[in-house]
Amino acid sequence: MSTQSSRRSFLGHAAAGFSTLALSRLAQAQATTEPPPRPLQVEHAVTDPVSLEVNARPIPNFEPRDRSRTRFGSLDYRSGLVLTSPFRGFGGLSGIRLDAKGERFLAISDQGGWFTGRIRYSGRNMAGLDDVEAAPLLGAEGRPITEKRMWWDSESLTRDGNLVYVGLERVNQILRYDFAKGGIRARGEPIPVPPALRKLPHNKGLEALILVPKGQPLAGTLIAFSERGLDADGNLVAFLIGGPTPGQFSVRRTEKFDISDAVLLPSGELLILERKFSWFTGVDIRIRSIPLKSIAPGAVVDGPALFKADLGQEIDNMEGIDVHVTAEGETVLTLVSDDNFSMLQRTLLLQFTLVE
Repeated sequence: MSTQSSRRSFLGHAAAGFSTLALSRLAQAQATTEPPPRPLQVEHAVTDPVSLEVNARPIPNFEPRDRSRTRFGSLDYRSGLVLTSPFRGFGGLSGIRLDAKGERFLAISDQGGWFTGRIRYSGRNMAGLDDVEAAPLLGAEGRPITEKRMWWDSESLTRDGNLVYVGLERVNQILRYDFAKGGIRARGEPIPVPPALRKLPHNKGLEALILVPKGQPLAGTLIAFSERGLDADGNLVAFLIGGPTPGQFSVRRTEKFDISDAVLLPSGELLILERKFSWFTGVDIRIRSIPLKSIAPGAVVDGPALFKADLGQEIDNMEGIDVHVTAEGETVLTLVSDDNFSMLQRTLLLQFTLVE
């Protein structure tokens, strides 16, 4: 039996019963409400700037049970990669932003690290990563943020030209970096955030960031989403920081999904990447579409699901999403997974075309 078949068989049995501790690290990441001790956080942190090798294995089919299938909801599968590296700090990827061509990328790990590089393509399919570098996220003092207690959990990322914003879960802070002052060696300055944001749950707090560009409703607003901070009605709390109408709103929570990341389409549609975990069904992900114009202080927003997937497809703990438009006019979504530095999980890079 092939390695791939063995893995799919294992995941199928795990999703059906979960009678062993095989996915215990994933269970920690998805199901706990109180943060367990995580002694490996410092161990896997990037401590100094470094160039690294990243190996890529192609994922020819998103649906192994039906290799002819490419359409999944409103998305058409383009290509995917399983990424590995001998560098022990590679992994835990929780956010990604691409350039306009979908080639250069900026990513963060949830252990206080930057990763940059270039996606290499063969035709329209991703073939590998080149020129990959890593560096620690620095604080205002010029030291790695991991030296501060609880400041290692960098979970969210958004970019506006040279200004890059990083959200830290657990401490629920937002750092602003000016890449004109050293790129990934720039120092991060904490920005003012609403008091309610600071009070989000310790391990289900700040999870996604969007900076609304000029020409869109709410231009200049930094939108911050919680993973599972709930309002009085059980909906997911989010914040409008700065911009014309700062305040708090909620995203309707359905089917027990939590927020992983978000991205804004050129059309003004907000896409929210969500996931949920269960001992009985395993991992599920979905992408919902919400009109940006529906967001306002006090609003409860909702929208249809464009895409759903589970362990029957080639997914893992998908935590990052971004979008770019090709020269042919195709809208391409890129998703990345957080492997929790576990032997039983994978770092996946997936791309889909948005067809509806």
